Amino acid sequence: MRNSFHIYMRELRSYFVSPIAYVVIALFLAISGIFFYLLLQSFIQMSFRMMMQAQQFQMQVPAMNINQMVIRSLFLNMSVITLFMLPMITMKLFSEEKRSGTIELLFTSPITNWEIVIGKFFAALTVYITMILGTVSYVSVLFIYGNPELMPVISGYLGLILMGAMTVAIGGLISALTENQIIAAVGCFGTMMILWFVGFASSFVGPELGAIIKYLSVMEHFTDFAKGVIDSSHMVFYLSFAFFSLFLTYQAVESAKWRG
Repeated sequence: MRNSFHIYMRELRSYFVSPIAYVVIALFLAISGIFFYLLLQSFIQMSFRMMMQAQQFQMQVPAMNINQMVIRSLFLNMSVITLFMLPMITMKLFSEEKRSGTIELLFTSPITNWEIVIGKFFAALTVYITMILGTVSYVSVLFIYGNPELMPVISGYLGLILMGAMTVAIGGLISALTENQIIAAVGCFGTMMILWFVGFASSFVGPELGAIIKYLSVMEHFTDFAKGVIDSSHMVFYLSFAFFSLFLTYQAVESAKWRG
Protein backbone atom coordinates (compact mmCIF):
# COMPACT_ATOMS: atom_id res chain seq x y z
CA MET A 1 0.00 0.00 0.00
CA ARG A 2 2.86 2.35 0.73
CA ASN A 3 4.20 1.98 -2.81
CA SER A 4 0.71 2.55 -4.24
CA PHE A 5 0.46 5.73 -2.21
CA HIS A 6 3.82 6.94 -3.60
CA ILE A 7 2.60 6.26 -7.14
CA TYR A 8 -0.69 7.99 -6.29
CA MET A 9 1.05 11.14 -5.01
CA ARG A 10 3.50 11.15 -7.92
CA GLU A 11 0.69 10.90 -10.45
CA LEU A 12 -1.44 13.47 -8.65
CA ARG A 13 1.42 15.98 -8.66
CA SER A 14 1.96 15.41 -12.36
CA TYR A 15 -1.62 16.51 -13.03
CA PHE A 16 -1.34 19.75 -11.11
CA VAL A 17 2.17 20.79 -12.21
CA SER A 18 0.85 20.87 -15.78
CA PRO A 19 -2.17 22.82 -17.07
CA ILE A 20 -4.19 19.69 -17.89
CA ALA A 21 -6.05 19.32 -14.58
CA TYR A 22 -6.82 23.03 -14.32
CA VAL A 23 -8.05 23.23 -17.92
CA VAL A 24 -10.26 20.14 -17.66
CA ILE A 25 -11.74 21.19 -14.30
CA ALA A 26 -12.35 24.75 -15.50
CA LEU A 27 -14.04 23.53 -18.69
CA PHE A 28 -16.22 21.09 -16.78
CA LEU A 29 -17.32 23.68 -14.23
CA ALA A 30 -17.97 26.29 -16.91
CA ILE A 31 -20.08 24.00 -19.10
CA SER A 32 -21.93 22.56 -16.09
CA GLY A 33 -22.53 26.10 -14.83
CA ILE A 34 -24.07 27.13 -18.13
CA PHE A 35 -26.44 24.15 -18.08
CA PHE A 36 -27.34 24.86 -14.45
CA TYR A 37 -28.13 28.50 -15.26
CA LEU A 38 -30.30 27.54 -18.24
CA LEU A 39 -32.17 24.87 -16.28
CA LEU A 40 -32.75 27.16 -13.31
CA GLN A 41 -33.84 30.03 -15.53
CA SER A 42 -36.29 27.75 -17.33
CA PHE A 43 -37.68 26.53 -13.99
CA ILE A 44 -38.14 30.09 -12.69
CA GLN A 45 -39.84 31.25 -15.88
CA MET A 46 -42.18 28.26 -15.90
CA SER A 47 -43.00 28.75 -12.20
CA PHE A 48 -43.80 32.42 -12.82
CA ARG A 49 -45.95 31.55 -15.83
CA MET A 50 -47.91 28.95 -13.87
CA MET A 51 -48.40 31.39 -11.01
CA MET A 52 -49.74 34.08 -13.35
CA GLN A 53 -52.14 31.63 -15.00
CA ALA A 54 -53.35 30.43 -11.59
CA GLN A 55 -54.05 34.01 -10.51
CA GLN A 56 -55.77 34.80 -13.79
CA PHE A 57 -58.14 31.83 -13.59
CA GLN A 58 -58.30 31.85 -9.77
CA MET A 59 -56.83 28.39 -9.51
CA GLN A 60 -54.41 26.84 -7.07
CA VAL A 61 -50.78 27.15 -8.16
CA PRO A 62 -49.64 23.68 -9.30
CA ALA A 63 -46.58 22.27 -7.52
CA MET A 64 -43.34 22.50 -9.48
CA ASN A 65 -40.80 19.73 -8.91
CA ILE A 66 -37.34 21.32 -8.77
CA ASN A 67 -35.72 17.91 -8.31
CA GLN A 68 -37.16 16.63 -11.55
CA MET A 69 -36.81 19.80 -13.60
CA VAL A 70 -33.41 21.05 -12.42
CA ILE A 71 -31.44 18.56 -10.33
CA ARG A 72 -32.17 15.43 -12.39
CA SER A 73 -31.50 17.25 -15.64
CA LEU A 74 -28.31 18.76 -14.24
CA PHE A 75 -26.89 15.36 -13.27
CA LEU A 76 -27.82 13.86 -16.63
CA ASN A 77 -26.08 16.74 -18.39
CA MET A 78 -23.00 16.42 -16.15
CA SER A 79 -22.79 12.71 -16.91
CA VAL A 80 -22.62 13.49 -20.63
CA ILE A 81 -20.01 16.23 -20.09
CA THR A 82 -17.98 13.70 -18.13
CA LEU A 83 -17.74 11.50 -21.23
CA PHE A 84 -15.84 14.31 -22.96
CA MET A 85 -13.72 15.45 -20.02
CA LEU A 86 -12.49 12.21 -18.43
CA PRO A 87 -10.56 10.89 -21.47
CA MET A 88 -8.38 14.02 -21.22
CA ILE A 89 -7.52 12.99 -17.67
CA THR A 90 -6.89 9.29 -18.31
CA MET A 91 -5.03 9.58 -21.62
CA LYS A 92 -1.66 10.19 -19.94
CA LEU A 93 -1.83 7.50 -17.26
CA PHE A 94 0.44 5.05 -19.07
CA SER A 95 0.86 6.54 -22.56
CA GLU A 96 3.05 9.38 -21.31
CA GLU A 97 5.21 6.95 -19.31
CA LYS A 98 5.69 4.81 -22.42
CA ARG A 99 6.46 7.73 -24.68
CA SER A 100 9.02 9.27 -22.33
CA GLY A 101 10.55 5.94 -21.33
CA THR A 102 9.92 6.44 -17.60
CA ILE A 103 7.81 3.27 -17.58
CA GLU A 104 11.08 1.33 -17.57
CA LEU A 105 12.06 3.01 -14.30
CA LEU A 106 8.80 1.82 -12.76
CA PHE A 107 9.35 -1.71 -14.03
CA THR A 108 12.85 -1.89 -12.52
CA SER A 109 11.80 -0.39 -9.18
CA PRO A 110 10.63 -2.55 -6.23
CA ILE A 111 6.99 -1.78 -7.03
CA THR A 112 4.50 -4.38 -8.17
CA ASN A 113 2.40 -3.85 -11.27
CA TRP A 114 -0.76 -3.89 -9.16
CA GLU A 115 0.62 -1.04 -7.06
CA ILE A 116 1.33 0.94 -10.23
CA VAL A 117 -2.15 0.33 -11.64
CA ILE A 118 -3.97 1.09 -8.38
CA GLY A 119 -1.92 4.22 -7.63
CA LYS A 120 -2.52 5.69 -11.08
CA PHE A 121 -6.21 4.77 -11.02
CA PHE A 122 -6.91 6.54 -7.73
CA ALA A 123 -4.89 9.60 -8.77
CA ALA A 124 -7.03 10.09 -11.89
CA LEU A 125 -10.17 9.34 -9.88
CA THR A 126 -9.19 11.97 -7.31
CA VAL A 127 -8.86 14.60 -10.04
CA TYR A 128 -12.29 13.61 -11.35
CA ILE A 129 -13.95 13.73 -7.91
CA THR A 130 -12.37 17.14 -7.31
CA MET A 131 -13.86 18.24 -10.62
CA ILE A 132 -17.43 17.16 -9.88
CA LEU A 133 -17.38 18.38 -6.27
CA GLY A 134 -16.87 21.87 -7.65
CA THR A 135 -20.50 21.74 -8.79
CA VAL A 136 -21.72 21.44 -5.18
CA SER A 137 -21.77 25.25 -5.14
CA TYR A 138 -24.39 25.22 -7.92
CA VAL A 139 -26.64 22.76 -6.11
CA SER A 140 -26.19 24.68 -2.84
CA VAL A 141 -27.97 27.64 -4.43
CA LEU A 142 -31.11 25.52 -4.70
CA PHE A 143 -31.00 24.66 -1.00
CA ILE A 144 -30.40 28.28 -0.01
CA TYR A 145 -33.34 29.67 -1.98
CA GLY A 146 -35.54 26.59 -2.27
CA ASN A 147 -36.46 23.31 -0.67
CA PRO A 148 -35.32 20.43 -2.89
CA GLU A 149 -35.01 16.85 -1.69
CA LEU A 150 -31.54 15.82 -0.55
CA MET A 151 -31.64 12.17 -1.62
CA PRO A 152 -31.57 12.80 -5.41
CA VAL A 153 -28.51 15.01 -4.89
CA ILE A 154 -26.68 12.34 -2.89
CA SER A 155 -27.60 9.58 -5.34
CA GLY A 156 -26.71 11.80 -8.30
CA TYR A 157 -23.20 12.44 -7.03
CA LEU A 158 -22.80 8.76 -6.10
CA GLY A 159 -23.78 7.82 -9.65
CA LEU A 160 -21.29 10.30 -11.10
CA ILE A 161 -18.49 8.90 -8.92
CA LEU A 162 -19.29 5.29 -9.83
CA MET A 163 -19.55 6.09 -13.53
CA GLY A 164 -16.31 8.06 -13.25
CA ALA A 165 -14.54 5.12 -11.60
CA MET A 166 -15.63 2.89 -14.46
CA THR A 167 -14.52 5.43 -17.08
CA VAL A 168 -11.15 6.01 -15.39
CA ALA A 169 -10.51 2.26 -15.32
CA ILE A 170 -11.41 1.90 -19.01
CA GLY A 171 -9.31 4.95 -19.89
CA GLY A 172 -6.36 3.55 -17.95
CA LEU A 173 -6.67 0.25 -19.81
CA ILE A 174 -6.63 1.91 -23.22
CA SER A 175 -3.76 4.17 -22.14
CA ALA A 176 -1.79 1.05 -21.16
CA LEU A 177 -2.21 -0.31 -24.69
CA THR A 178 -0.71 2.66 -26.55
CA GLU A 179 1.96 5.31 -26.17
CA ASN A 180 -0.08 7.86 -28.13
CA GLN A 181 -2.15 10.03 -25.80
CA ILE A 182 -4.53 11.12 -28.57
CA ILE A 183 -5.32 7.51 -29.43
CA ALA A 184 -5.81 6.77 -25.72
CA ALA A 185 -8.25 9.68 -25.34
CA VAL A 186 -10.22 8.86 -28.50
CA GLY A 187 -10.32 5.17 -27.58
CA CYS A 188 -11.69 5.91 -24.12
CA PHE A 189 -14.27 8.36 -25.46
CA GLY A 190 -15.36 5.97 -28.22
CA THR A 191 -15.72 3.06 -25.81
CA MET A 192 -17.81 5.09 -23.38
CA MET A 193 -20.01 6.45 -26.17
CA ILE A 194 -20.73 2.89 -27.30
CA LEU A 195 -21.56 1.83 -23.74
CA TRP A 196 -23.68 4.97 -23.30
CA PHE A 197 -25.87 4.52 -26.37
CA VAL A 198 -25.84 0.72 -26.73
CA GLY A 199 -29.21 0.54 -24.97
CA PHE A 200 -30.94 1.97 -28.04
CA ALA A 201 -29.99 -1.18 -29.97
CA SER A 202 -32.02 -3.36 -27.58
CA SER A 203 -35.25 -2.50 -29.40
CA PHE A 204 -33.93 -4.00 -32.66
CA VAL A 205 -33.17 -7.50 -31.31
CA GLY A 206 -35.01 -10.23 -29.43
CA PRO A 207 -36.11 -9.82 -25.82
CA GLU A 208 -33.35 -12.02 -24.34
CA LEU A 209 -30.50 -10.39 -26.24
CA GLY A 210 -32.17 -7.00 -25.83
CA ALA A 211 -32.15 -7.37 -22.05
CA ILE A 212 -28.41 -8.13 -22.10
CA ILE A 213 -27.65 -5.19 -24.39
CA LYS A 214 -29.79 -2.88 -22.28
CA TYR A 215 -27.94 -3.99 -19.14
CA LEU A 216 -24.64 -2.91 -20.75
CA SER A 217 -25.95 0.62 -21.26
CA VAL A 218 -24.27 3.12 -18.94
CA MET A 219 -27.18 5.51 -19.47
CA GLU A 220 -29.75 2.97 -18.26
CA HIS A 221 -27.90 2.54 -14.96
CA PHE A 222 -27.17 6.22 -14.39
CA THR A 223 -30.74 7.41 -14.98
CA ASP A 224 -31.94 5.85 -11.72
CA PHE A 225 -29.18 7.61 -9.77
CA ALA A 226 -30.30 10.92 -11.30
CA LYS A 227 -33.86 10.16 -10.15
CA GLY A 228 -32.72 9.59 -6.57
CA VAL A 229 -32.82 5.78 -6.69
CA ILE A 230 -29.80 3.92 -5.29
CA ASP A 231 -30.00 0.36 -6.60
CA SER A 232 -27.33 -2.17 -5.66
CA SER A 233 -27.51 -3.73 -9.14
CA HIS A 234 -26.38 -0.44 -10.68
CA MET A 235 -23.51 -0.20 -8.20
CA VAL A 236 -22.45 -3.77 -9.01
CA PHE A 237 -22.49 -2.93 -12.73
CA TYR A 238 -20.14 0.05 -12.41
CA LEU A 239 -17.82 -1.59 -9.88
CA SER A 240 -17.62 -4.86 -11.83
CA PHE A 241 -16.73 -2.98 -15.01
CA ALA A 242 -14.11 -0.97 -13.11
CA PHE A 243 -12.50 -4.02 -11.46
CA PHE A 244 -12.47 -5.99 -14.70
CA SER A 245 -10.86 -3.07 -16.55
CA LEU A 246 -8.24 -2.73 -13.80
CA PHE A 247 -7.49 -6.44 -14.11
CA LEU A 248 -7.02 -6.10 -17.88
CA THR A 249 -4.82 -3.04 -17.28
CA TYR A 250 -2.65 -5.11 -14.95
CA GLN A 251 -2.35 -7.79 -17.64
CA ALA A 252 -1.39 -5.16 -20.23
CA VAL A 253 1.27 -3.67 -17.92
CA GLU A 254 2.57 -7.16 -17.09
CA SER A 255 2.81 -7.98 -20.80
CA ALA A 256 4.64 -4.71 -21.54
CA LYS A 257 7.06 -5.42 -18.70
CA TRP A 258 8.01 -8.83 -20.05
CA ARG A 259 8.32 -7.54 -23.62
CA GLY A 260 10.76 -5.05 -22.13
